[in-house]
Amino acid sequence: MENQRALKTPYYLCEEELLERNLKILDDVQQRSGAKIILALKGFAMWSTFDLVSKYLKGCTASGLYEARLAREEFCKFNPNAEVHTYSPAFKEDEIEEIASISDHIVFNSPAQLHRYAQRVKEINPKIEISLRVNPEVSSSPVDIYNPCGLYSRLGTTLENFDASVLEYLDGINFHALCEQGVDELEEVLTAFEKSFAPYFKNLKYINFGGGHHITKKGYDVEKIIKLIISFRKKYGVEIYLEPGEAIGWEIGFLVATVLDVFENGMNIAILDTSAEAHMPDTLAMPYRAEVRGAGKAGEKKYTYRLGGNTCLAGDIMGDYSFDSPLKVEERVIFEDQIHYTFVKNTTFNGIKLPSLAIKCSDGSVELVKEFGYEDYRNRLS
Repeated sequence: MENQRALKTPYYLCEEELLERNLKILDDVQQRSGAKIILALKGFAMWSTFDLVSKYLKGCTASGLYEARLAREEFCKFNPNAEVHTYSPAFKEDEIEEIASISDHIVFNSPAQLHRYAQRVKEINPKIEISLRVNPEVSSSPVDIYNPCGLYSRLGTTLENFDASVLEYLDGINFHALCEQGVDELEEVLTAFEKSFAPYFKNLKYINFGGGHHITKKGYDVEKIIKLIISFRKKYGVEIYLEPGEAIGWEIGFLVATVLDVFENGMNIAILDTSAEAHMPDTLAMPYRAEVRGAGKAGEKKYTYRLGGNTCLAGDIMGDYSFDSPLKVEERVIFEDQIHYTFVKNTTFNGIKLPSLAIKCSDGSVELVKEFGYEDYRNRLS
């Protein structure tokens, strides 16, 4: 066990107690609605926590072979009955057999891919269940980059392109239209989804509502989603799956960095040993402003600084923040809520060191579970 102050920066710290708080909220939804909630590994894949996560969630959803292997090898060892669902915009010929052998559900993105592989995956794994991802063509996703139902989307089959000949293979249908949104947005999507695809629900075992359900965020209407799920299940006689990623990792930890240099160029600038580009990618892609512990907006407190990353990318900037006291070299800066959609997207751009991964256990002790080094950078290259 480590003392948190002794950990070298940068590092992410996941708080076990807060993770379990989210899991209990999700499990309450499962228990009262009858839905199954599975972990979307694309949002949170800290497998050192899977012993805890597997106590509450029913399995994992993967976006390809490697995530499917991680689910099978690291999640299912704690819960052998856990389900592995695997989806890809397009499966590869040289991977489909292994994917079929380790998945309980496989989700095709188009009728063409389903017709190409459905019979083959059934031969490899007779128990595998087959689904098609559809596009309800309705979404209020906050930005286009995260809108799977936007114009010319490559994700999911629209009603116009739906091929009824796939029905003989289907056990389920998937849709995904939300991005960190509430139940009112889900209700809007469901209305469009039912209008377009309800004629094809007969004989299906399940409907997967996808991810983006911000169930663990304060103010989310948990009672409404429970009622909505119960109503849908009764109406169509199907099981319901949800596969959030951010709801599991929401507000369960932070990223700690150290100030390396402070100087002035029209305003005060502080260089940290972390990077928005490499370590907090969604702050640039979404974009959104990461909260810094103890800081305010520019000009709100006495001392304002532009916080920059330690790469040569000109735009590697976290933002402008103000502090009660001047920032000093070797001072630590904490970026809040940096567990979901962060280290799963990390890069070694510029050879910058990947942040370590640590867990604050429920007894208050801190455990360093992974530290990265030069070999991690080198081994990605040739």
